This record gives sequence, structure tokens and C-alpha cells, in this order.
Amino acid sequence: MLKKAKYTLTAVLMVSALMLSACGNGTNEVQHEVSKELKSSVKQTSATENLQDIIAPHKELNQEPVPVEFERDGKDVFVTMTAQITDIEIDKNYNYKAWTFNGEAPGPLVVVNEGDTIHFTLENKDPAIPHSMDFHAVHTAPDKNFADVAPNEDGTFSYKASNPGVFMYHCGTAPVLQHIANGMHGVIIVKPNDGYPTDNEVDKEYVVIQNEWYKYNDLEDMTNDVPSQVVFSTKALHEGQPNTNGTVSAVKDEPLLANAGDKVRIYINNVGPNEVSSFHVVGTMFDDVYIDGNPANHYKGMQTVMLPASGGAVVEFTVKEEGEYPFVTHQFNHATKGAVGLIKVTKGE
Repeated sequence: MLKKAKYTLTAVLMVSALMLSACGNGTNEVQHEVSKELKSSVKQTSATENLQDIIAPHKELNQEPVPVEFERDGKDVFVTMTAQITDIEIDKNYNYKAWTFNGEAPGPLVVVNEGDTIHFTLENKDPAIPHSMDFHAVHTAPDKNFADVAPNEDGTFSYKASNPGVFMYHCGTAPVLQHIANGMHGVIIVKPNDGYPTDNEVDKEYVVIQNEWYKYNDLEDMTNDVPSQVVFSTKALHEGQPNTNGTVSAVKDEPLLANAGDKVRIYINNVGPNEVSSFHVVGTMFDDVYIDGNPANHYKGMQTVMLPASGGAVVEFTVKEEGEYPFVTHQFNHATKGAVGLIKVTKGE
């Protein structure tokens, strides 16, 4: 029998008060040669130096990442995730006490099939604040199935993934911006039943996510100012692939790999929370693009794909020669703040 989130009036009042206390308180030109380090003129301050912005129950909290639980029974998939507080070093010597799913930011990759029914359980390990899950991949009543789960409680919800695509998920608890910007975001892929028309042409496939970071837990900055870091991460779609957090240089330090002549597919999503992404791979162009990852939205021969906040796509391109192929958001002020990844292409066998 599916569990339901349990609430008491006392708990709701307590967490509401804590939430209120948590709410207020010469850039270098980007070079296409990845060997040249990108630097930002943005002053970066360690979260540990801003303890006044960390609510009291979080100050000594650094919960170890917990693997996502995933089980399939026919067309029913059972997914269990945690809401938790985990320190993430988003840049050198810059630790962020992130609000996360499973200790990752972005959270773990979720992959299901078109037509699956998702039975989702959220275990809220945050001792102070309620959290929730909003899957963009489903049709459901938000007040029923995206409901808050109280601190130290769990809730289970069910819905059907009826459309294929590359979708954002995020915490939907108010203020939503604060929860997303503090790290509670990720990607769910719903694989089309009939696949993509180009499936038999693809040699390598990866998942890439773009997100932003702001001053630690500063809702005013998240609302009215520009991000201090804009970054890429990659989540392992297949065994042996890198699985990173959204940190400066993450996908340069652990580049995506391909062989010369490969057709590469990237499932890309811009989880924001605020900025647009103009996704571009230097040294090639997109042979095939499926906007939002839906096979019905098929475009060809594109140089750059515009991704609104929460927008996704499947992009496919051919790397014809050996070398290093950077990928960026062509909003170059954001690339300068960290949104650069790397595809390393070798001769292969």
C-alpha cells in the first residue's frame, strides 16, 4: 500500500517559521582553446563564511549522498529519492551547503519509458524544511501529487509518464526559486516507445545539464541579480560514464569521450532556474535535433539550440576529426562563469 505524507499543525507552523528565517538575509574573453583556463571576475565567497545565511538546523549538517532506488515491474516503476543537505564544492575552495536530492546537485538521473506509471517516494531527511517533487514529465494535479513532505517524513505519489522527452524535475515547495537555486533540480528522461528515427546512426550518447548558482541561500540575489556561476554537469546514462555535480569545470575535468567519425547524441536540459541557454558544440553542427526530446519535434542542420529555463532537447552531431571539442552556452558571459564542457575525440580502433 502506498504511503502518504504525514503532517501535523505544529510541524507545519514550525517549518514555516524556519523557512521565513531562511529567506532573507575586467571578465576574460572565453577562448575556444579549452587548454586556456576560463576565469571569472565574480567574487566568490565560501558558504562557510556566511553562516548567518545557513539556518540553524543546517549549520552542522552534511548528509552523505544516498543512491537513488529504482525498481521496475512491467510498466510500473518505483523510484525512491531523498531530500537532504549536502556540502558541494562548486568551485575551488567554494563550498556550498546545498539543498539536494540524494546529495547531488543536479539530482540523480531518472530514466523511464513512455507509458510507464511512476510510483515516486520522497524521503525528507531535512530536519527543518518541507520539500516536494515536481516532475515536468507527467500530467497530474499538483496539489495532490506534488505535495510537500514534512521534515523527517516520507510521501509516495503516483502518475503516468505519457509523453516522451527530456524533462526537468525540481522541488516545488514555496518559495520555489529558493529551493531550485539551492540545488534541488534534476532531469528525467522519458524514452519514446518507437525510439528516435536516428537511433541506428548513434555511436555514443550522454546526458548534460546546465544550472546556475547564486549567493548562498540569498533569495534577494536569486530574484534580482545575476548568477555567480553557470555550470554544466553530466549524469551517467550508461555504466562507466562520469556522474558529476554542477561545478565549475566538471565536464572539462571529466570530458565526454568519442571516436573520430562517431555520431554523438546528447540529452541536454537547462534547469536554470532563471537564465536561458544557447547550447553549441564548437567545431561541428547539429545533424538532428529533437526539441524537448520529443521525436515529433525534429529539426536538422542547426548551429545552436535555444533552451529556456527548464527546456530540454536531444541533439546529435558528428565529430569527424580527432581533437578536443568544447561545448558552451553561447551566452558567453555565462560560459566565462563556468559553462564550458569538453568532448575528447580520439582515433579509436
